[in-house]
Amino acid sequence: MNNILTDIFEWIRSDYKTHPFRFVMEVLAWVISIGCSITMAITLPNPPFFALYPVWITGCTIYAWAAWTRRSFGMLANYLLLTTIDTIALIRLAFL
Repeated sequence: MNNILTDIFEWIRSDYKTHPFRFVMEVLAWVISIGCSITMAITLPNPPFFALYPVWITGCTIYAWAAWTRRSFGMLANYLLLTTIDTIALIRLAFL
């Protein structure tokens, strides 16, 4: 188990050293995701969708960019799909 944790921390350190900007942006996107999730949980049953959707979409867009720079097709497809779905939801919410 100790080797697994050591390998994980080494991978994180290596990722930061090779791509510090991407690393910081991914951490920012992670903070956005956690913040939106906590806000949603606290404000249920009436969450502030107009405030949350743009922030969530921004986080998903950051993740999509990071996936593109990593050449990770699966993650890129996932976050592009999430960005598209949530953008459509925001537009529908705004005009319905």
